[in-house]
Amino acid sequence: MKVHEVNTTMATEFFILGFPALNDYKFSFFSIVLLMYSMTIFENLLIILLVSTSQRLRSPMYFFLGHLALSDIFQVSNVVPKMLDVIIKEGSIISFVGCTTQFYLYGVSVSAACFLLTAMSYDRYLAICRPLHYISMMSVKLRYTLIISSWGLSFMLVLITLVLVCGLDFCRSNAINHFFCDLAPLLELSCSDTTPVSIDIIVHSVFIVLLPFLFIIITYVHIFITIFGISSTSGRQKTFSTCSSHLVVVSTYYGSMLIIYMVPYRGHSVPVNKFISLLYIVLTPLLNPVIYCLRNQEIQSSVIVYLKVCSKKTVL
Repeated sequence: MKVHEVNTTMATEFFILGFPALNDYKFSFFSIVLLMYSMTIFENLLIILLVSTSQRLRSPMYFFLGHLALSDIFQVSNVVPKMLDVIIKEGSIISFVGCTTQFYLYGVSVSAACFLLTAMSYDRYLAICRPLHYISMMSVKLRYTLIISSWGLSFMLVLITLVLVCGLDFCRSNAINHFFCDLAPLLELSCSDTTPVSIDIIVHSVFIVLLPFLFIIITYVHIFITIFGISSTSGRQKTFSTCSSHLVVVSTYYGSMLIIYMVPYRGHSVPVNKFISLLYIVLTPLLNPVIYCLRNQEIQSSVIVYLKVCSKKTVL
Protein backbone atom coordinates (compact mmCIF):
# COMPACT_ATOMS: atom_id res chain seq x y z
CA MET A 1 0.00 0.00 0.00
CA LYS A 2 1.56 3.25 -1.13
CA VAL A 3 0.81 6.01 1.33
CA HIS A 4 2.78 9.14 0.55
CA GLU A 5 4.04 11.60 3.09
CA VAL A 6 3.68 15.20 1.99
CA ASN A 7 6.51 17.56 2.90
CA THR A 8 5.34 20.56 0.87
CA THR A 9 2.66 22.98 1.94
CA MET A 10 0.28 21.88 -0.80
CA ALA A 11 -0.49 18.29 -1.69
CA THR A 12 -0.69 17.44 -5.38
CA GLU A 13 -2.35 14.07 -4.79
CA PHE A 14 -4.07 12.00 -2.13
CA PHE A 15 -4.18 8.29 -1.45
CA ILE A 16 -7.70 6.98 -0.75
CA LEU A 17 -7.43 4.01 1.61
CA GLY A 18 -10.90 2.59 0.95
CA PHE A 19 -11.78 -0.55 2.91
CA PRO A 20 -8.58 -2.20 4.22
CA ALA A 21 -10.61 -4.59 6.40
CA LEU A 22 -12.30 -5.99 3.28
CA ASN A 23 -9.20 -6.46 1.14
CA ASP A 24 -9.44 -10.27 1.47
CA TYR A 25 -12.96 -10.08 0.02
CA LYS A 26 -12.31 -7.33 -2.53
CA PHE A 27 -13.56 -9.25 -5.58
CA SER A 28 -16.86 -10.14 -3.92
CA PHE A 29 -17.24 -6.63 -2.56
CA PHE A 30 -16.33 -5.15 -5.95
CA SER A 31 -18.94 -7.32 -7.67
CA ILE A 32 -21.68 -6.35 -5.21
CA VAL A 33 -20.98 -2.62 -5.50
CA LEU A 34 -20.74 -2.84 -9.30
CA LEU A 35 -24.07 -4.67 -9.46
CA MET A 36 -25.74 -2.09 -7.18
CA TYR A 37 -24.27 0.75 -9.23
CA SER A 38 -25.51 -0.76 -12.50
CA MET A 39 -28.99 -1.31 -11.08
CA THR A 40 -29.07 2.24 -9.70
CA ILE A 41 -28.20 3.76 -13.08
CA PHE A 42 -30.76 1.57 -14.85
CA GLU A 43 -33.58 2.28 -12.37
CA ASN A 44 -33.08 6.02 -12.28
CA LEU A 45 -32.67 6.29 -16.05
CA LEU A 46 -35.92 4.35 -16.35
CA ILE A 47 -37.64 6.84 -14.03
CA ILE A 48 -36.33 9.78 -16.11
CA LEU A 49 -37.40 8.07 -19.34
CA LEU A 50 -40.90 7.32 -18.03
CA VAL A 51 -41.40 10.84 -16.67
CA SER A 52 -40.22 12.31 -19.98
CA THR A 53 -42.36 10.14 -22.26
CA SER A 54 -45.39 8.79 -20.38
CA GLN A 55 -48.65 10.71 -20.60
CA ARG A 56 -49.63 9.24 -17.22
CA LEU A 57 -46.74 10.98 -15.49
CA ARG A 58 -47.28 14.60 -16.49
CA SER A 59 -48.07 15.98 -13.04
CA PRO A 60 -45.59 18.24 -11.19
CA MET A 61 -44.81 15.48 -8.66
CA TYR A 62 -43.26 13.32 -11.39
CA PHE A 63 -41.47 16.31 -12.89
CA PHE A 64 -39.66 16.75 -9.56
CA LEU A 65 -39.16 12.99 -9.26
CA GLY A 66 -37.32 12.96 -12.57
CA HIS A 67 -34.86 15.55 -11.31
CA LEU A 68 -34.44 13.64 -8.03
CA ALA A 69 -33.51 10.58 -10.11
CA LEU A 70 -31.04 12.77 -12.02
CA SER A 71 -29.41 13.90 -8.76
CA ASP A 72 -29.10 10.24 -7.69
CA ILE A 73 -27.34 9.37 -10.96
CA PHE A 74 -25.14 12.43 -10.50
CA GLN A 75 -24.20 11.30 -6.97
CA VAL A 76 -23.37 7.64 -7.62
CA SER A 77 -21.57 8.34 -10.91
CA ASN A 78 -19.35 10.84 -9.15
CA VAL A 79 -18.34 8.52 -6.28
CA VAL A 80 -18.79 4.85 -7.21
CA PRO A 81 -16.50 4.47 -10.31
CA LYS A 82 -13.50 5.75 -8.34
CA MET A 83 -14.60 3.69 -5.33
CA LEU A 84 -14.52 0.56 -7.48
CA ASP A 85 -10.96 1.44 -8.48
CA VAL A 86 -10.09 1.90 -4.80
CA ILE A 87 -11.60 -1.47 -3.89
CA ILE A 88 -9.88 -3.50 -6.59
CA LYS A 89 -6.47 -1.84 -6.08
CA GLU A 90 -6.74 -1.85 -2.25
CA GLY A 91 -6.35 1.91 -2.30
CA SER A 92 -5.92 4.41 -5.12
CA ILE A 93 -4.25 7.74 -5.83
CA ILE A 94 -6.36 10.73 -6.79
CA SER A 95 -5.02 14.15 -7.77
CA PHE A 96 -5.75 17.23 -5.68
CA VAL A 97 -7.90 18.62 -8.50
CA GLY A 98 -9.71 15.30 -8.86
CA CYS A 99 -10.31 15.08 -5.12
CA THR A 100 -11.71 18.59 -4.78
CA THR A 101 -13.82 18.08 -7.91
CA GLN A 102 -15.28 14.89 -6.47
CA PHE A 103 -16.02 16.66 -3.19
CA TYR A 104 -17.68 19.56 -5.03
CA LEU A 105 -19.88 17.40 -7.25
CA TYR A 106 -20.86 15.23 -4.29
CA GLY A 107 -21.86 18.32 -2.32
CA VAL A 108 -23.88 19.63 -5.27
CA SER A 109 -25.79 16.35 -5.67
CA VAL A 110 -26.58 16.12 -1.94
CA SER A 111 -27.69 19.76 -1.78
CA ALA A 112 -29.82 19.42 -4.90
CA ALA A 113 -31.54 16.35 -3.43
CA CYS A 114 -32.39 18.29 -0.26
CA PHE A 115 -33.88 21.19 -2.23
CA LEU A 116 -35.75 18.87 -4.59
CA LEU A 117 -37.28 16.93 -1.70
CA THR A 118 -38.37 20.27 -0.24
CA ALA A 119 -39.99 21.27 -3.54
CA MET A 120 -41.76 17.90 -3.67
CA SER A 121 -43.10 18.36 -0.14
CA TYR A 122 -44.48 21.78 -1.13
CA ASP A 123 -46.09 20.16 -4.16
CA ARG A 124 -47.75 17.52 -1.95
CA TYR A 125 -48.88 20.24 0.47
CA LEU A 126 -50.62 22.18 -2.31
CA ALA A 127 -52.16 19.03 -3.80
CA ILE A 128 -53.63 17.82 -0.48
CA CYS A 129 -54.22 20.98 1.54
CA ARG A 130 -55.05 23.40 -1.29
CA PRO A 131 -56.56 21.12 -3.97
CA LEU A 132 -58.81 23.82 -5.50
CA HIS A 133 -55.86 26.13 -6.07
CA TYR A 134 -53.28 23.45 -6.88
CA ILE A 135 -53.27 23.79 -10.68
CA SER A 136 -53.08 27.59 -10.61
CA MET A 137 -50.45 27.74 -7.84
CA MET A 138 -48.20 24.91 -9.08
CA SER A 139 -47.85 26.46 -12.51
CA VAL A 140 -45.26 25.52 -15.11
CA LYS A 141 -43.37 28.71 -14.28
CA LEU A 142 -43.21 27.80 -10.58
CA ARG A 143 -42.06 24.26 -11.35
CA TYR A 144 -39.14 25.48 -13.43
CA THR A 145 -38.35 28.18 -10.88
CA LEU A 146 -38.11 25.54 -8.13
CA ILE A 147 -35.96 23.25 -10.29
CA ILE A 148 -33.58 25.98 -11.45
CA SER A 149 -33.31 27.33 -7.90
CA SER A 150 -32.57 23.85 -6.51
CA TRP A 151 -29.73 23.18 -8.91
CA GLY A 152 -28.47 26.77 -9.08
CA LEU A 153 -28.29 27.23 -5.30
CA SER A 154 -26.54 23.87 -4.96
CA PHE A 155 -23.80 24.79 -7.43
CA MET A 156 -23.28 28.25 -5.91
CA LEU A 157 -23.37 27.37 -2.20
CA VAL A 158 -21.01 24.39 -2.46
CA LEU A 159 -18.68 26.50 -4.63
CA ILE A 160 -18.06 28.75 -1.62
CA THR A 161 -16.97 25.75 0.43
CA LEU A 162 -14.79 24.53 -2.44
CA VAL A 163 -12.96 27.87 -2.62
CA LEU A 164 -12.26 27.74 1.13
CA VAL A 165 -11.00 24.16 0.94
CA CYS A 166 -8.72 24.95 -2.00
CA GLY A 167 -7.19 27.72 0.09
CA LEU A 168 -6.04 25.28 2.78
CA ASP A 169 -2.53 23.87 3.07
CA PHE A 170 -2.16 20.09 3.26
CA CYS A 171 1.20 19.22 4.80
CA ARG A 172 0.36 16.08 6.75
CA SER A 173 0.01 12.51 5.51
CA ASN A 174 -2.03 12.51 2.31
CA ALA A 175 -3.83 9.24 3.15
CA ILE A 176 -7.60 9.78 3.16
CA ASN A 177 -9.15 7.16 5.42
CA HIS A 178 -12.37 6.93 3.45
CA PHE A 179 -13.57 5.60 0.11
CA PHE A 180 -14.02 9.04 -1.48
CA CYS A 181 -13.04 12.66 -0.92
CA ASP A 182 -15.53 13.61 1.77
CA LEU A 183 -14.99 16.89 3.59
CA ALA A 184 -14.34 15.68 7.15
CA PRO A 185 -11.46 13.27 6.41
CA LEU A 186 -10.05 15.80 3.96
CA LEU A 187 -9.96 18.53 6.62
CA GLU A 188 -8.13 16.18 8.99
CA LEU A 189 -5.14 16.30 6.63
CA SER A 190 -4.93 20.09 6.63
CA CYS A 191 -2.33 21.94 8.70
CA SER A 192 -4.13 25.26 8.12
CA ASP A 193 -6.76 26.84 10.34
CA THR A 194 -9.98 25.13 9.26
CA THR A 195 -12.24 27.39 11.35
CA PRO A 196 -13.54 29.34 8.30
CA VAL A 197 -14.48 26.07 6.61
CA SER A 198 -16.18 24.81 9.77
CA ILE A 199 -18.21 28.03 10.08
CA ASP A 200 -19.11 27.82 6.40
CA ILE A 201 -20.30 24.22 6.85
CA ILE A 202 -22.48 25.18 9.82
CA VAL A 203 -24.06 28.06 7.89
CA HIS A 204 -24.63 25.94 4.80
CA SER A 205 -26.02 23.08 6.89
CA VAL A 206 -28.68 25.47 8.16
CA PHE A 207 -29.69 26.56 4.64
CA ILE A 208 -29.27 23.22 2.89
CA VAL A 209 -30.30 20.68 5.53
CA LEU A 210 -31.96 22.20 8.59
CA LEU A 211 -34.34 24.76 7.06
CA PRO A 212 -35.53 22.43 4.26
CA PHE A 213 -36.00 19.66 6.82
CA LEU A 214 -38.06 21.94 9.08
CA PHE A 215 -40.09 23.09 6.07
CA ILE A 216 -40.82 19.46 5.15
CA ILE A 217 -41.89 18.71 8.73
CA ILE A 218 -44.23 21.74 8.78
CA THR A 219 -45.79 20.81 5.43
CA TYR A 220 -46.39 17.24 6.58
CA VAL A 221 -47.96 18.42 9.82
CA HIS A 222 -50.49 20.32 7.70
CA ILE A 223 -50.85 17.32 5.37
CA PHE A 224 -51.56 14.94 8.25
CA ILE A 225 -54.07 17.36 9.78
CA THR A 226 -55.87 17.52 6.44
CA ILE A 227 -55.78 13.73 6.02
CA PHE A 228 -57.13 13.09 9.51
CA GLY A 229 -59.92 15.54 8.75
CA ILE A 230 -61.19 13.34 5.92
CA SER A 231 -64.26 11.46 7.11
CA SER A 232 -63.97 8.21 5.13
CA THR A 233 -61.22 5.65 5.78
CA SER A 234 -60.80 4.95 2.07
CA GLY A 235 -60.44 8.67 1.40
CA ARG A 236 -57.74 8.99 4.05
CA GLN A 237 -55.86 5.98 2.66
CA LYS A 238 -56.08 7.22 -0.92
CA THR A 239 -54.88 10.71 0.01
CA PHE A 240 -52.03 9.40 2.15
CA SER A 241 -50.88 7.08 -0.65
CA THR A 242 -50.16 10.12 -2.84
CA CYS A 243 -47.43 11.31 -0.45
CA SER A 244 -46.30 8.10 1.27
CA SER A 245 -43.49 7.41 -1.22
CA HIS A 246 -42.09 10.90 -0.79
CA LEU A 247 -42.28 10.56 2.99
CA VAL A 248 -40.33 7.29 2.94
CA VAL A 249 -37.65 8.77 0.67
CA VAL A 250 -37.36 11.87 2.89
CA SER A 251 -36.93 9.63 5.94
CA THR A 252 -34.13 7.61 4.32
CA TYR A 253 -32.34 10.71 2.94
CA TYR A 254 -32.45 12.83 6.06
CA GLY A 255 -32.10 9.93 8.49
CA SER A 256 -28.76 8.84 7.07
CA MET A 257 -27.62 12.42 6.43
CA LEU A 258 -28.29 13.50 10.01
CA ILE A 259 -26.34 10.50 11.31
CA ILE A 260 -23.37 11.24 9.02
CA TYR A 261 -23.11 15.01 9.26
CA MET A 262 -24.93 16.21 12.38
CA VAL A 263 -22.96 13.89 14.68
CA PRO A 264 -19.28 14.89 14.93
CA TYR A 265 -17.05 12.89 12.60
CA ARG A 266 -14.74 11.90 15.43
CA GLY A 267 -17.69 10.66 17.45
CA HIS A 268 -17.93 7.49 15.34
CA SER A 269 -15.32 4.89 14.54
CA VAL A 270 -13.95 5.18 11.01
CA PRO A 271 -15.53 1.88 9.83
CA VAL A 272 -18.94 3.03 11.10
CA ASN A 273 -18.62 6.33 9.20
CA LYS A 274 -17.65 4.47 6.04
CA PHE A 275 -20.52 2.03 6.40
CA ILE A 276 -23.13 4.76 6.94
CA SER A 277 -21.73 6.77 4.02
CA LEU A 278 -21.82 3.65 1.85
CA LEU A 279 -25.50 3.13 2.68
CA TYR A 280 -26.30 6.77 1.91
CA ILE A 281 -24.33 7.00 -1.34
CA VAL A 282 -24.95 3.55 -2.84
CA LEU A 283 -28.04 2.04 -1.24
CA THR A 284 -30.36 5.06 -1.01
CA PRO A 285 -30.25 5.95 -4.76
CA LEU A 286 -30.82 2.25 -5.48
CA LEU A 287 -33.92 2.05 -3.27
CA ASN A 288 -35.58 5.35 -4.21
CA PRO A 289 -36.97 4.17 -7.59
CA VAL A 290 -38.04 0.89 -5.97
CA ILE A 291 -39.93 2.79 -3.25
CA TYR A 292 -41.76 4.92 -5.81
CA CYS A 293 -42.53 1.95 -8.07
CA LEU A 294 -43.81 -0.23 -5.24
CA ARG A 295 -46.05 2.45 -3.79
CA ASN A 296 -47.26 4.21 -6.93
CA GLN A 297 -49.74 2.60 -9.32
CA GLU A 298 -49.23 5.21 -12.05
CA ILE A 299 -45.50 4.45 -12.24
CA GLN A 300 -46.22 0.71 -12.16
CA SER A 301 -48.68 1.09 -15.03
CA SER A 302 -46.20 3.19 -17.02
CA VAL A 303 -43.46 0.59 -16.49
CA ILE A 304 -45.78 -2.19 -17.70
CA VAL A 305 -46.79 -0.19 -20.79
CA TYR A 306 -43.16 0.65 -21.56
CA LEU A 307 -42.06 -3.00 -21.21
CA LYS A 308 -44.90 -4.11 -23.50
CA VAL A 309 -43.86 -1.56 -26.14
CA CYS A 310 -40.24 -2.67 -25.88
CA SER A 311 -41.19 -6.35 -26.17
CA LYS A 312 -43.27 -5.66 -29.31
CA LYS A 313 -40.35 -3.78 -30.90
CA THR A 314 -38.03 -6.67 -30.05
CA VAL A 315 -40.39 -9.19 -31.66
CA LEU A 316 -40.67 -7.06 -34.79
